[in-house]
Amino acid sequence: MPRRPRIHIDGVALHNVQRGHNRAVCFFDDQDCYTYLGGPGEAVPRERCQLHAYVLMTNHVHLLLTPEHAISVPRLIISVGRRYVQYINNAYGRTGTLWDSRYESSLVQAETYLLVCQRYLELNPVRAGRLADPGDYPWSSYRANALGLANAILSPHPLYLALGEDNASRGEVYSGLFGTALDDAPLADLRMALHQEQPVGNSCFSAEIEAMTGQRRELRKRGRPRKNNRKEPLADAEQRTLPL
Repeated sequence: MPRRPRIHIDGVALHNVQRGHNRAVCFFDDQDCYTYLGGPGEAVPRERCQLHAYVLMTNHVHLLLTPEHAISVPRLIISVGRRYVQYINNAYGRTGTLWDSRYESSLVQAETYLLVCQRYLELNPVRAGRLADPGDYPWSSYRANALGLANAILSPHPLYLALGEDNASRGEVYSGLFGTALDDAPLADLRMALHQEQPVGNSCFSAEIEAMTGQRRELRKRGRPRKNNRKEPLADAEQRTLPL
């Protein structure tokens, strides 16, 4: 069955994931991470997108962004990915592909899921069991959004800016959101939306997307899962961990 076409819409937040080919490792040391982040640093302003949050995991990358023009999203992802592949192949004397041929994406209704999605991204290293505090992980946007560390590639979303009158108050409120674990339901919705490449939001949001695209766009809830006593990994297919 063919996969649904991705949907990108002007001014609507988008959750993107790019995974290593066959879920293989993409980041081998700190320099790799520094180099990768130089890609969004160049491409995000050029493509007139705003990057709100990100996390680099060993074998995949999450980006939460809002494009001014929908057509710029694939250009941005391709540009960042290609730039990094060239670096990796040169640095490690390798050839061939690094990423899966298709990135995953899901439109995000800002009012209901944007800050949830940011937390989801920035808690990935914690769910992977790498550390207990997301502030100890250098390869995500948490230190900027919660601790006020300067990060030139980020553009805060208006919902984040509404958390407080200044950077300090916003960071305090935002970091307080991490005092409780994310509920299972929104986590499942975010993951399912990526897998199905569907919007994540309430029924009104889905209806708006359907009206704009002429396509039925809603999450297809899975049936009752089979009983399984085996403990599954909590992070997104994370099998190895990055150095700190």
